[in-house]
This record gives sequence, structure tokens and C-alpha cells, in this order.
Amino acid sequence: MQGSLARRIITRTRCTSLQPSRARLLSSSARVAAPTSLHTFTEEEQMLREAVRRFAKEEVEPKVREMDENEMMDPSVITGLFDQGLMGIETSSEYGGSEASFTSAIIAIEELARIDPSVSVLCDVHNTLVNTIFRKYGTEEQRNRFLPLLSQNKVGSFCLSEPASGSDAFALQTRAVKDGSDWVINGSKIYEAEIFLIFANVDPSKGYKGITCFAATKDMGIQIAKKEQKLGIRASSTCTLNFDDLRVPEENIIGGLGKGYKVAIEILNEGRIGIAAQMLGLAQGAFDKAVPYTYERKQFGQPVGTFQGMAHQIAEAAIQIEAARLLTYNAARLKEEGHVFTKEAAMAKYYASVVAQKVSGSAIEWAGGVGFTRETGIEKYWRDSKIGAIYEGTSNIQLNTIAKFVQKEYSTT
Repeated sequence: MQGSLARRIITRTRCTSLQPSRARLLSSSARVAAPTSLHTFTEEEQMLREAVRRFAKEEVEPKVREMDENEMMDPSVITGLFDQGLMGIETSSEYGGSEASFTSAIIAIEELARIDPSVSVLCDVHNTLVNTIFRKYGTEEQRNRFLPLLSQNKVGSFCLSEPASGSDAFALQTRAVKDGSDWVINGSKIYEAEIFLIFANVDPSKGYKGITCFAATKDMGIQIAKKEQKLGIRASSTCTLNFDDLRVPEENIIGGLGKGYKVAIEILNEGRIGIAAQMLGLAQGAFDKAVPYTYERKQFGQPVGTFQGMAHQIAEAAIQIEAARLLTYNAARLKEEGHVFTKEAAMAKYYASVVAQKVSGSAIEWAGGVGFTRETGIEKYWRDSKIGAIYEGTSNIQLNTIAKFVQKEYSTT
């Protein structure tokens, strides 16, 4: 992405007019947007896709296996994400961001995941959760202080989950107590970065209504207790963080005292579209690696991919990937247009994670013995896919959300 193309992306809306017709009884001044497919993108979104795909292929792919083996992100990859404007995709140029669309962020996440889901999730959480919270809920002073750093060189972390609270995230144990003009935070979280959004309860007697979001930086005294050893997305650091009398000033409260629940719930709906994009890209990446091999490897005198049994598996996988893509793009566009998208985000996140796991598993089998080796990189996609059914709302949580919307629509009681 030469010259940080992403920073110059500002989406333009195009529409065409529907000419008046006597049969339709429309006024001569009537104008409506022509319907388009979910594969219709602005010129800027197309350019971004091509540029991110090139960056991922040229800069990320040569380092994927080493990063996975070392369980550490190469610093040059993180620097590259910042240099290319991919860590402030929706952020206004006023704060050093690219000022692009939400769908642009989804496209970037998808394209990065085709090469390495670990790099993709770093970009995803930073953009769809951390940046969005500052943009949507931060004061002007907070935006001026944090967004330029998040666009230029500081990685952000969304600290909601705790070792003892997963799906029931609002049963969190981290506490914050007022002390003069500061809040003193004690507890532990998971994840590592340089700028942290910490969710802590300032009044446990109020339950979730006491949860508050605080912005903190690493130099305030956040301690990294342990780095987790994971099955997948190993280059993405997951660490236990300890807050021992961590002092955070009053002006670092994001969204208001006791409003952390509202902030987290609303922002996770957007984040789930990001995870759907990650899983979509992962499935496509595994498919792209394995399918060509099936037409090169011959058994019984013909390419294994041409046997009807395998050909049908490949066809079904292609259908599932496309269905996941349409669910993801639809949720992204609904969000952009200001519509309610909670159900659609849950559907996209659930289905994309199912498809990612299924396709990456099948890809190993299509490649046979070599698919089981680490040399091809296919098995890594399967390991990385497992987290899709867990973080930012487990698959069962997504199904519960979808079921509630269905019940609301169809139940008469």
C-alpha cells in the first residue's frame, strides 16, 4: 500500500435516480437509490482491498510461520499496520486516521485473515472496539489525547474478560474505588497492549449498573503477570494483566460513571462483525491454500480434486464461504446505514465461525498427509479457527441472541 493509501480513503456515496413513470404514479422529483448487490463497493473500498491484500502477501506472509512458532508478533508487522493507515481506518484525519467506512475496516480484517488471523485480530480489536469507543463515547479531550496515538503507534486493548468471567462478562471482579480525584483499580484482565480500556465495577451493590470504563496506559503501572500459551492465533499476545492499586484519574472515565455496561454491549455488536470478517478471511485463506493442491496431486490417474466425492466437498465449502461473506457484508452495511443490526451481527459471527472451522478442517483432509504438517500452513488455519466460537460472545450466546429476536418476531405471548 504505497504512500499509505488507506489514509486517503474517504468513501463517497453514489446513487442513481429512478425516472418517473405514469404506471408507478411517481412524482417527477422522485429519486431513490438503485439497489445493488452486497459485492458492490466504492472505488476507495476496492482500492483498500487490493492494497491490504498486497501488504498481507508481501509483508505478512513471509513471517507467518516464524511468528506462530515464536508466539510473538514481528514488530515490523505492527509498524507496517500503522504506516499503512490500518490502525485508524474509521478515525477522522483530524486525529491522524484514514477516515474510511466501517465496511473498509471489515474488508481489511478479512484480507489480513486470509494470510494470518493473528494479525487480523490485532487490527480488528484495535479498530472496531478500542478506536470506536473513543470516537463514540470519549470526550473531546479524550479523543484529542488518545486517538492520534492509536492511529500512529500505540496498540489498544479492550479489557472486559477476566480469568473467572467469560460469557457472563458482567460478573467481573475488577473493582474501582474513588480516592480523591483518582480511581484506584484492583483486579486482573486478559490481553496486552499499550493503551487499555478497563472495565471495573465502582459499586458492586448496583450490579452491572456499577460497571465503568476507564482508559489507562501501560506506564501507569499495569503489570503483565503471565503470557498464555494458546492453541491458535499464537502471534497475538494474550496475557494476564494485574492491577494492584492502579491509579487512574477521574478524567479517564469513558462514557460516564456506571455506563460501562452500555458501552460494552453496544460496541461488542460491532466487534462481532469484525470477528465474522476474521473467520471469513480465515476460511477463504485455507480454501485458497488447499484447493489448488487437489488439482495438482494425482491418484488413480487423475487429480484428487476431480473425484466427485471431493469435488462436491469443495463446492459445498465454496457455497458456505460465500454465504458467510454475504452475512458479514450485510451486517456491516446495516451498521453503516444506521439500522438495527444486533441479530445480523450475531448471525454473521456465528455462521462465519462455524464455516471457518469446517472449511479449515476439510482443507487439511483435502491436502492429505502434507496438510497435517506445519510446512504447508494449512493446519494453522484450523488451529486459529477454534477461537471464533469463543471470543466476543460464544456460539451459544450468538444463538441465544438470534433466538430472542425470532421469538420477539413470532411469539404472540
